[in-house]
Formats: sequence, structure tokens, C-alpha cells
Amino acid sequence: MASDDELILAVPRARLPGGVPWRGVRRDDLEPHLEAIAAAGVFRPRGELEPDPAWKQVIPYLVLRDGPRVFLMRRTRAGGDARLHDRWSIGIGGHLNPGDGDLLGGLRREWREEIVASFTPEFQLLGLLNDDEDPVGAVHLGVVYIADAAGRPVAIRENDKLRGAFATLDEVRRVADGLETWSALVLDHLDPIGARPADVPVG
Repeated sequence: MASDDELILAVPRARLPGGVPWRGVRRDDLEPHLEAIAAAGVFRPRGELEPDPAWKQVIPYLVLRDGPRVFLMRRTRAGGDARLHDRWSIGIGGHLNPGDGDLLGGLRREWREEIVASFTPEFQLLGLLNDDEDPVGAVHLGVVYIADAAGRPVAIRENDKLRGAFATLDEVRRVADGLETWSALVLDHLDPIGARPADVPVG
């Protein structure tokens, strides 16, 4: 359960190249941004960061595929944030905590906490995700990864709060009006066969 005193990784917006002025998914010139996160990222209480757009909370954000299909999830009304009730998502992820080590360490932890599976997939970097037009997005920066289940079964761990199943991109687009903003922005960067990872290190 998240709390205001939970320590999470954030980076000053001013330390990110250009102050992250774009909206959507950026797939080029990623290395300077990743270097800024590594150099200037600090762990601060979540309650101090949530109202402060001068800081960007860093969120590893995974899109899980199974060949041409995408793992599509819908939040139930049992979740704690009423703003997300009944919303659809194609992203698995969350805040980074001090014990995670790095972006991939945090993503592996989120995978274990949110997904029931007999494997941990290979995570490939897709790009950086930003949306300053949304008050929640204004204080977060997504680092988007993709992975392929390759036919192996997966399930949602907390299925009282979330439902999930693989869906074609056409099926995802049919619920586009109900997608969370980040998911809608990432969807535009997924091709019908498989997203192309950025040509930069994944760490």
C-alpha cells in the first residue's frame, strides 16, 4: 500500500534535457535522459513529490506482448484510486524504491508483485513517456519497456483489483476511449507484429 512517506525515485525536471517538453513517447536521443536519471535521481517521500511538477517521479512501464497481441488490463472498482476505476491499461509498472537498485530491478519487482508467471521475460527499452497536460502525468516520467511472453501463461496476481488477458491491437483500439492516458500514448507506438526496441542500453 502506497503512503506519503514511501521513498520513491524522482529527478528534478531542470536536470532532464530541455525539461522534458514533449508529450507522448520519445524513442530517440534517450541516453542523455537516462544518464540524467542515474546522476540526479534521488529518493524522496512520495507525499512531497505528488504536488510538485518541478520533480519527475520515474516509473518503469512495461507493455507485455505475446507475438501480435498485447496484455490488456481493466481496473475494477476495488482499487484504491477512484480516478482509475473501470479504466483500461496496457502498462505494468510502478514507482522505484531504494531496494530496487535500478530501473530494471524495479521493473522485475513490479513483475513479481503484479503478475503470476513461471518466468521473468527479457525487458527491452522502447522509449520515454511524458504527458504534462495531465496533472498526474505532470509529476511522472515513464521509461517504457516491452517484453514477449512467447506463448507462456501469465495472470494478474491481485485479480480483485484488476482483470487481464491478451488482446489484439484492434481489440485494444476498440476500448481506446477508456484507456488510461499513458496507455493511449504508448499504443500509437506499437506496430501490429511487435514494437521495435530503441537502439540504446536497457539498464
